[in-house]
Amino acid sequence: MAQSPAEQVNVFLGSSGDHGQLSPAASYPFSMLSLGPQTYPNLHTGYEHLARTFLGFTHTRFEGVGCQGAGGNLLVKPLLGTDPAQTTLLKKTERATPGYYGVTFENGIGAELTAAQRFGLHRYHFPASGARGLFMDISYSFANGFKHEEHATTDNTLSGWLEAGTTCGAGTYRLYYYLETSQPVQWEPAGAHKLVARLPTTGAPDVEVRVAFSSVSLADAQATLKQQAAADFAAVRQASAQAWNALLGRVQVQGAPDRERLFYSLLYRTLQSPYVVSEPDGRYQATNGSLQHSTRPVYNGWAIWDNYHTQLPLLSLAYPTEFQDIATSLANLYRFGKKDYATQHEPSPTVRTEHASVVLLDAARKGYTVDLRGIRDSLVSQARRLDYSHPDKALESSYDAWALGEILGRLKESKEAAVWHTKALDYKRYWQKDFQDMTKPDVDRLPARGLYQGTIWQYRWNVPYDIRGLQELMGGEAAFRQQLDAFFGGDYYNHANETDLQAPTLYNATRQPWLSQALVHHLAVDTVVQHYFNDNSRGIDPYVGRIYQNQPQAYLRTMDDDAGAMSAWFVLAGCGLLPACVGEPVYYLNLPLFQQLTLQTGGRKPLTIKVENYGPNRMYIQAARLNGKPLNRNWLTHQELAAGGTLEFVAADVPNKAWGTQQLWVAGEPTSNAPAKAK
Repeated sequence: MAQSPAEQVNVFLGSSGDHGQLSPAASYPFSMLSLGPQTYPNLHTGYEHLARTFLGFTHTRFEGVGCQGAGGNLLVKPLLGTDPAQTTLLKKTERATPGYYGVTFENGIGAELTAAQRFGLHRYHFPASGARGLFMDISYSFANGFKHEEHATTDNTLSGWLEAGTTCGAGTYRLYYYLETSQPVQWEPAGAHKLVARLPTTGAPDVEVRVAFSSVSLADAQATLKQQAAADFAAVRQASAQAWNALLGRVQVQGAPDRERLFYSLLYRTLQSPYVVSEPDGRYQATNGSLQHSTRPVYNGWAIWDNYHTQLPLLSLAYPTEFQDIATSLANLYRFGKKDYATQHEPSPTVRTEHASVVLLDAARKGYTVDLRGIRDSLVSQARRLDYSHPDKALESSYDAWALGEILGRLKESKEAAVWHTKALDYKRYWQKDFQDMTKPDVDRLPARGLYQGTIWQYRWNVPYDIRGLQELMGGEAAFRQQLDAFFGGDYYNHANETDLQAPTLYNATRQPWLSQALVHHLAVDTVVQHYFNDNSRGIDPYVGRIYQNQPQAYLRTMDDDAGAMSAWFVLAGCGLLPACVGEPVYYLNLPLFQQLTLQTGGRKPLTIKVENYGPNRMYIQAARLNGKPLNRNWLTHQELAAGGTLEFVAADVPNKAWGTQQLWVAGEPTSNAPAKAK
């Protein structure tokens, strides 16, 4: 019997060491509430797969992000005896699936967790006799991020609010919670912001903890708990699995079982953030602390500098309903106060929002409703504060300047648009200063010249909106290809960060697109050589092996998943589609990693992608057809894909050097852009 998508997910992928910064927490799609284990020592998500010592269980986490992560709020630890410090939780067995986590300990205690939207359940099993209880630390959070809290207790409830710092120590979020135990308890203080809930010594060996969270108010958290009063653990677990299957099932793949399992394990990671932070009636806390109302779900919890490359474009294609609400929520940041990292009134853990204007432009060009006119002044104000102080920032800021120019063009402000287009093209001055001369000794060093997590070699390709101009700076298309050859041939590319993530697709902008086909396949499923991790430069302990592996040490060392950014790259590559330039509704084509895929894109019919002459190691496109008609270009627009239909590839072991070379799409070349833009 075929397994469901959720049954194929390995939630332990990326949960060991600095190889993803993920956790096996019980989560629900796009939910800020995520119940998971806290192990010793404390890592990004509070969990290390190899660890045996557990500190307890918490309710929030932002999966796969940098610095020391964010979340880990309201720790609950089951205990035996009277002193919490005397109970040591040593892992004996553990198991987890999407929406569920379970563990047993050497002392006989067992724990199970499951989650819904804004609601979660703990179930603890204790030995039959003896003193027992639940230790609760309201001040617990990752990276010592706790700031303030207030709480109250009744017979079997704990309720209140807590505040903690977001990722990288920027900004603050406040969460309200309402917690209820299934047995009566006696509350005892256990230190500052800490309590012990003493359980009856003669009571049942099992106790449940029901908890609801809200970013709006304590009354809303209490109302959510009341609505879930009749839900038992099995029902919540089943509903969570169904919710995961509904979303994971929007992309159906057929191929080798091990590759299918890897695909769904990575797709799962793309559907955890951003989070829904609004209440069912549409009320939500804005980033200026005010209470607002929306007719649609509101999201927060951003990692846009990382996942604008891949995760958000993936959602725009396969999850259009959710992406519409995400785009609207992102635009709303400009109404109520947006910072590159976080404000002092966030409704959830969050990271950073650079390139939000690029994402909004991308959404508008793909046909999503975005009120660009309503946030026009805020977009301009943001662009006037762009940072050009370092070589990498100069390129990054130029991209945002380009996006603003395009947005103003859509708003029919041609004169102002021209100003920002000119500023965007001024990247050439910065590029010639720092990225043209590759004979300098620091071009492959990390760090160098104030660059962040990348080398001169890696950042020099980061002009996605003007590849034609970049080719001209390098001396033309032939010289551009030669420098790409040197980049990849010398193993200067690094997949552990997003600084050069678009570079493997750049041969598609030349008359040798088969080289991108080979590169994408190679990086997705073959053995690679990788240098340049966060902690060293070239030549120090290089990595040789596969990047994407379905195991706890899943990625390269120091490679965070970054809120689904790296997982979404594999998912898109597996579908044969990678964004050519976010902000332009165009996808470059590579050979899919599966014999057949079906995406529910929101059109009248699904998008079915088939590969004739399929082989797991074949990487070249011999020919292609779209809805039965020959397709000779190596790109498709978002509108063509979202309309559904059938995209067919013919696979080959050797490149067809004639296919995809005639009607190139090259960013920055007006004639190639014209058919791709939405009207």
